[in-house]
Amino acid sequence: MSMIEEFKEFVSRGNVMDMAVGVIIGGAFTGIVTSLTDDVIQPIIQLAAGGAPDVSGLMIPGTNINIGAFISAIINFFIVALIVFAMVKAMNKFQEATSALLKKEEEEAEAAAPTCPFCLEEVKEGATRCPHCAGVFDEPAKAK
Repeated sequence: MSMIEEFKEFVSRGNVMDMAVGVIIGGAFTGIVTSLTDDVIQPIIQLAAGGAPDVSGLMIPGTNINIGAFISAIINFFIVALIVFAMVKAMNKFQEATSALLKKEEEEAEAAAPTCPFCLEEVKEGATRCPHCAGVFDEPAKAK
């Protein structure tokens, strides 16, 4: 297999495409979270602090250490982490519900199919003879 064919196979896998979409959405989402922090949360902090100066411009005197930008980055991180946590939790809950529903449907399908008492193979409902072992039933096969 050539390198180009391997690359095509790699790129066409679902998880690679999902990851690419996630990165693109994450990049777009970063702008929203930054705006939320800078334009909504920081003014609320300023208001709560009694009209304190802009937190994003807060610096240690005599240095280039920008504490305000660091605080904004921490707030951004916690907002993103909280949203990602909520999304993963919702996805897990949805997956659990879907799995439980599928399992229940499978169990119902298994329970509904009658089996031959001689060879234990599945037979059609109403059958009087097993198509697998030719065993004769006293009464027609019924779903359980």
